[in-house]
Amino acid sequence: MLGASIVTVTGNSEAFIENYKGMIEYTDETILLQGKTCRICIQGKKLSIDYYTNEDMKISGRIHCVQYL
Repeated sequence: MLGASIVTVTGNSEAFIENYKGMIEYTDETILLQGKTCRICIQGKKLSIDYYTNEDMKISGRIHCVQYL
């Protein structure tokens, strides 16, 4: 689907997010992103953003949950 957010989770320690629109919240336990049609909430421990651009980002840490809100 054109413009849909793509979330790729590798194990419980890395997540790659593509096609997000913006960042709403960023703490070491919650990262909340705005997608085109929904919000993406990643929860865990010691979360950090390794890199981000206007189109994609890499999150690392101990990922417990990925929710589409």
